Amino acid sequence: MIALLAVLLTQDPAATLRIRVVEANARPVEGATISTGRRAARTGPDGRAVVVVPAGRVEIVVGQLGYRPDSLVLLLRPAQDTSLVVRLEVEAETLEALVVTATRIPRRVEDQPLRVEVLGTEEIEEKLLMTPGDITMLLNETGGLRVQTTSPSLGGANVRVQGLRGRYTLLLSDGLPLYGGQTGGLGLLQVPPMDLAQVEIIKGAASALFGPSALGGVVNLVSRRPASESQLLLNGTSLGGSDAVVFGAKEWSPAWGSTLLAGYHRQGRNDRDDDGWTDVPGYDRVVLRPRVFHAFGRDGSLFMTAGATRERRDGGTLDGATAPDGSSFAEHLTTTRLDAGSVLLAPLSESLALQARASGMTQRHRHRFGVVREADRHSTLFAEVAISGGGPSTRWLAGIAGEGDRYRSSELPAFDYDHSAVGGFAQIEQELGPASLAGSARVDHHNRYGTFLSPRLSVLMRAGGAWRIRGSVGGGFFGPTPFTEETEVTGLSRVIPPVGLGAERAWTASVDASVTLGTIEAGAVVFASRVRDAVQRRQSTDDPARVELANADTPTNTLGGELLARYRREPFGVTASYVYTRAREDDPQRPGRREVPLTPRHTAGVVVTWESEEKGRAGLELYYTGRQALDENPYRPVSRSYLIAGLLVEWRLGGARLFVNLENLGDVRQTHYDRLVRPAIAPDGRWTTDAWAPLDGRVVNGGVRLPL
Repeated sequence: MIALLAVLLTQDPAATLRIRVVEANARPVEGATISTGRRAARTGPDGRAVVVVPAGRVEIVVGQLGYRPDSLVLLLRPAQDTSLVVRLEVEAETLEALVVTATRIPRRVEDQPLRVEVLGTEEIEEKLLMTPGDITMLLNETGGLRVQTTSPSLGGANVRVQGLRGRYTLLLSDGLPLYGGQTGGLGLLQVPPMDLAQVEIIKGAASALFGPSALGGVVNLVSRRPASESQLLLNGTSLGGSDAVVFGAKEWSPAWGSTLLAGYHRQGRNDRDDDGWTDVPGYDRVVLRPRVFHAFGRDGSLFMTAGATRERRDGGTLDGATAPDGSSFAEHLTTTRLDAGSVLLAPLSESLALQARASGMTQRHRHRFGVVREADRHSTLFAEVAISGGGPSTRWLAGIAGEGDRYRSSELPAFDYDHSAVGGFAQIEQELGPASLAGSARVDHHNRYGTFLSPRLSVLMRAGGAWRIRGSVGGGFFGPTPFTEETEVTGLSRVIPPVGLGAERAWTASVDASVTLGTIEAGAVVFASRVRDAVQRRQSTDDPARVELANADTPTNTLGGELLARYRREPFGVTASYVYTRAREDDPQRPGRREVPLTPRHTAGVVVTWESEEKGRAGLELYYTGRQALDENPYRPVSRSYLIAGLLVEWRLGGARLFVNLENLGDVRQTHYDRLVRPAIAPDGRWTTDAWAPLDGRVVNGGVRLPL
């Protein structure tokens, strides 16, 4: 539709346009772009925007992803104040707008001042066919993230964000800390990706948004909704693994719906280098997660979920085999985890809304490290209430939150703790023409470590339509516990109970630029972080057979950059990425500084895909990992670099989808170079070196997906 409104011109050069953008049913269109040549604005939640333009002939273009663009021409007289209503028609064939929620104020990803990376359905489905039982590969093959194996014998892992330790990364499910406030160990390995719609990643200090557990970043897993397709997946691997996962979705009425994820996952123990030690741990795991969705009123919603996980893992020496000292050293871990949570969004008026979130988790572990047995229980509670509001160019949110973290050990009560943090937070986003600003701040009082302010400021600049330039800086703190990457491997029996630890504090900053030119997307990021009082493990000077935890004397500094390029021309796609990371820290054993162990300075990847709606898909992946500094490795101080290649093929036969995945075609294994087992047990009780390369080698898996 092209409308022409003619009014006589006079002398004053300025006129005001008040534009309201709606759908055909009069529902406001939020985030619509209103362009008048040199000036632009975006509509707020009420679909309204105000633009001041020169008097005279003005051409206006109104657009929004998912709608057919509209344009109109006006002749405005001086000082004229004009109100217009523009109705946009929904475009039948278009990409769905990608909205992220991890920043607390939902917006399209391209309009977020804070950089948020989103892994969409295509990436999730691809990695689902490779590892149906967990999300490690999904995250590990994302630039700037590295899934680090913390326990080679039992397979524990956490995710490092831009070189920061994994304990600083907060793992959320639909905005809830269902896996605990300090996710580590096995959390990533117990999350099947089959019921995920997207994954939202915030890199850098996010304590201003989510409190002390998010010092290094946030990974938010967003679940699929009841309108999704129900599926059954069956998978088997060449290493004796098997997966059976069911995802069910049902819309019971326009207001009610539910989903259900149920999975059984099994892996047999494997000794890949025939030395009597487990390289690939065995496990049996059952996962169950129902979700309920309710919509009410105009924009109200209620989400409820519960989850149960039961797993047994086995590692260490195989039956009849021994460690280098001649003794057997079997490792076992049984995990039982229960959780529940809910999210409420209730409109209070046209511009105000109530947001409430709450969750609880309890987790029991029974460990065995050789002859040492440890049993413990870990519980977390979380609650938050906030009010949000805004107008055409301003959005804000303010609220209070509290979280509790409780640990109890049956054999080692000296490590028991009760941590709690209560805080108030505020966040505001402001549109300033081509720029968007977002500021947030949070004040937390921790019952053990004191009171801390966590600020964050982000800015987005839109340049020339195709360019986006972002800058962000933020700070935060972390309340340390006895659990680090090392103590998750060995348990606590060899650790001296910590006394006098101080909070870990960090500042992170990043600048990134991205551009979209037709079928090509490209982006570059520069990031830096500084962590003060980082907790490190040191060999005790009083007892050589034990280790202690202490704050580092000097900061841990990280500097790096990321490059990303995507090309898409149906049916082909190519993605290339490169990450540089330089991280240095205080050496805990000797004077001076050192490279942070297990942090490769160079990593890169190339993925080529082909996809047909009727026939299926195919993909070839190449991932390079450069050399890494190693910590107390008796075989070498620096690792070798390596290249991993993989090939995935999926065929569509009617409603069924058959798939075969060949992972690590070159059979790259750490044990091709050195033994995983140390010549002698370490002071902290470890028999294995750190895992710096794959331990499983070449793996072939295949199976079928069936609609239900």
